[in-house]
Amino acid sequence: MNMFCFQCQEAAKGVGCDVRGVCGKSPEVAKLQDLLIYIAKGISLIVEKGNVDTKGLDELNTEIFSTLFMTITNANFDEAALEKQIRKMLTLRDELAAKTGLSHLHDATSFQVSTREEMLEKASKVGVLATEDEDVRSLREMIIYGLKGMAAYAEHAANLGKKDAEISKFMYEALAKTLDDSLTADDLVALTLKTGEYGVKVMALLDEANTSRFGHPEVTEVSIGVRSNPAILISGHDLNDLEQLLEQTKGTGVDVYTHGEMLPAHYYPAFKKYDHFAGNYGNAWWKQVEEFQTFNGPILFTTNCIVPPRSEEVRKRIFTTGSAGFPGCVHIEADENGKKDFTAIIEMAKTLPAPTQIESGTIVGGFAHNQVMQLADKVVEAVKSGSIKKFFVMAGCDGRMKSRSYYTEFAEALPQDTVIMTAGCAKYRYNKLDLGDIGGIPRVLDAGQCNDSYSLALIALKLKEVFGLNDINELPIVFNIAWYEQKAVIVLLALLYLGVKNIHLGPTLPAFLSPNVGKVLVDKFGIGTIGTVEGDIELFMTK
Repeated sequence: MNMFCFQCQEAAKGVGCDVRGVCGKSPEVAKLQDLLIYIAKGISLIVEKGNVDTKGLDELNTEIFSTLFMTITNANFDEAALEKQIRKMLTLRDELAAKTGLSHLHDATSFQVSTREEMLEKASKVGVLATEDEDVRSLREMIIYGLKGMAAYAEHAANLGKKDAEISKFMYEALAKTLDDSLTADDLVALTLKTGEYGVKVMALLDEANTSRFGHPEVTEVSIGVRSNPAILISGHDLNDLEQLLEQTKGTGVDVYTHGEMLPAHYYPAFKKYDHFAGNYGNAWWKQVEEFQTFNGPILFTTNCIVPPRSEEVRKRIFTTGSAGFPGCVHIEADENGKKDFTAIIEMAKTLPAPTQIESGTIVGGFAHNQVMQLADKVVEAVKSGSIKKFFVMAGCDGRMKSRSYYTEFAEALPQDTVIMTAGCAKYRYNKLDLGDIGGIPRVLDAGQCNDSYSLALIALKLKEVFGLNDINELPIVFNIAWYEQKAVIVLLALLYLGVKNIHLGPTLPAFLSPNVGKVLVDKFGIGTIGTVEGDIELFMTK
């Protein structure tokens, strides 16, 4: 086979992509990403065996985050950027090995490659299938995918000045253990739950980073129409990049619109001072092929969720930054102080037409934990009075599969005495539906980005306390979550660590779950998949 990858929900035939990634990545990109992960494991083993203090590894910690983030689905398709990162990580590995005197612990700590051909040859021997035992492979990959999501959130927090050496220490520990053939399946299950524990920590860190810098999200109406000014569309997740772009576009006559997971930026008070912050354009990531065509202006990708553009005209309007990358697109690097110069994007925007309107009206969001706590009395009274019978957590990712229409139909079919709590781009399946409210409480409460699933967990824990319950699973809350990529994996592991059971995951269960590992998740945590809309609603409402 040319490659093997089964880290996302679109894994070919529900098994794995072995010719070319459904996401669009080439076999060469897949192999270079595999090699990057292998190098990260080798570095981690040196850190672990050398008892290296992670507080003194600031550069390496940053590069580990970037390395893992670059390998997330739809993040980086640029072979040149991946080769550059491989060379950088090998240099850092060898410098660390020299300092510790440890270099021959494992092949991952000492192998050498110099040419692209050597990189690809080595990668073909150290990818996912190098672990022959199916169950061990399944658990190792689930841990690695959780770490990829963790790295993404840690990078966002670090970009805002918030770091936690303990999170980095755990990441090294976990990566190193994926090389340890002496670990049993039970050991790896325990490590999987520990990954969830640190997933909670990293989401809390990012929440602190975002709210300390931009304020707590508040209920906000966001325009989904357009203005007549030229504009820039910003996609991805990084709020630090957005702030820099808004500062640099002040007074230029260029508007800024959010796309996809950037929508929740509108909920933060700090961004409301920018009168050229126009609104949100379009829907979830997978619709970008046609929506970027009609936007007309330049697009800035701050993180993953890139779909390879079909049009050369659109490609020329795409810019990337951070861990994102696409061949033929201009990549904007930060300087030594983290500052980025977006002049080229702004100047391009001035030469292009204003966006073409594709919809109109507004959508409402901003129901993160601080805002919902302010409504706690109202929510509790609605539950006690019977006005609200159930909360449905429908967080996670959207995707291209036609079967995902289930989530729209599910939201439409829910009884009027239920409320949807959401975060992530899964919201685009129902956040523009007119589902009404219950006593002034909207029936769709959008907490924000995928990492803001942490907010939903905090809300659930607060309700558990308010109602005097011993177990979070006694709450009238159902978890019906959609997943696509690795940030959804860390969210899932975090929920499992918090003790949430009977989570329904769809539209399909992960291909990386072996039958035995899947059985553990079913038996121990009650993990299930989706069925029919009618059948699932009947099941959930009678629990």
